[in-house]
Amino acid sequence: MNIKQLDAVNAYSQATKQMQSGSLGARDGMDGIQNNSAFGALVDDAIGNVQKATETAEMTSAKALVSQADMVDVVTAVSNAEMVVDTVISVRDKVISAYNDILKMPI
Repeated sequence: MNIKQLDAVNAYSQATKQMQSGSLGARDGMDGIQNNSAFGALVDDAIGNVQKATETAEMTSAKALVSQADMVDVVTAVSNAEMVVDTVISVRDKVISAYNDILKMPI
């Protein structure tokens, strides 16, 4: 096995451990703010789906580096992650567009 592959696998495992332990910190600046709305729950679920899909893609890629996963599995996991991210981005764009339309309405 190549040393660079081992370094990559170690880097992936350290990043995954940091994400799971929560030591990376909040990215949205909303520490301690609880949002109990249905829209907030929808956003939280979408972000959770993106995080889960990207973690799966990263773990499958790391397994492929040490010959524990097929390349087909890697491509499938990465395609799934890309589809989930594209879906969330499309929904975000539609929400922003609707918000802008509401702002343009006369009072």
